[in-house]
Amino acid sequence: MKISSKDFRVKEGDDVDLGKWPTIVEPVYKSKDQYQKLLEEHVAQLSSLQQLHYASNRYAVLLIFQAMDAAGKDGAIRHVMSGVNPQGCQVFSFKHPSPAELQHDFLWRTTRDLPERGRIGIFNRSYYEEVLIVRVHPEILRSEGIPDAPHGEKAIWRDRYHSIVNLEKHLHVNGTRIVKFYLHLSKEEQRKRFLARIDEPEKNWKFSLADIAERKFWKHYMKAYEECLSTTSTREAPWYVVPADDKENARLIVSQIILDTLEGLEMSYPKTTDERHQELLEIRKQLTT
Repeated sequence: MKISSKDFRVKEGDDVDLGKWPTIVEPVYKSKDQYQKLLEEHVAQLSSLQQLHYASNRYAVLLIFQAMDAAGKDGAIRHVMSGVNPQGCQVFSFKHPSPAELQHDFLWRTTRDLPERGRIGIFNRSYYEEVLIVRVHPEILRSEGIPDAPHGEKAIWRDRYHSIVNLEKHLHVNGTRIVKFYLHLSKEEQRKRFLARIDEPEKNWKFSLADIAERKFWKHYMKAYEECLSTTSTREAPWYVVPADDKENARLIVSQIILDTLEGLEMSYPKTTDERHQELLEIRKQLTT
């Protein structure tokens, strides 16, 4: 089975109903060994393309990962990007904003960490938290001290979607290519993964009582995600809904989408000028005499 990126892409203007998007699909691998082989092939291709991307220095690439707890964001990033040169890749995780960050607009703290040309930036959670967890927990919104907040929360979310779409269009025009992943996990699979975190000592550190508290808001999160995906998936910055109940399959899908994105860029190694070629020949002569 060949992975087709378009099968997971949210088209601009789509009205997303996550109940109709699968959390598991037929796997592209038939055994653990085949999975490992396919992943290694993807990682090798990504490494080669990342080197070309770094050398061409024409675009920046921003990968955004959003999901419910235990959906496998960390694992996907770790496995898929394992072969990428650390010099050309930056990973940022965004938790609850600090007091200093709360003194700025909601896009400020993530904008500081946008990737440079030639680099791949990865946001493990992102500015989208401001229309997801903040929407589910309006008390966070109140802590942000927005002067116009009393005029109605619906207007706030509309304005924030507008700000996000405008930011992403601005970045696209200026050479940043944005790919956004929503790892679509079922509530039942999350339950199983939480139990594993409790039952397996080496996974105890991953579990927090806060995870259970957030699980109670599952329906609220699904509604927030549906509106977010519907409103902010654009031609310039598409969302991909990746079935995440099978971690290995999800990693292969994510890596294929990244490969397709990089292969779609106009990249080439810098050409050597005649003057530079002569300079290199002279250096070579010195080194061989």
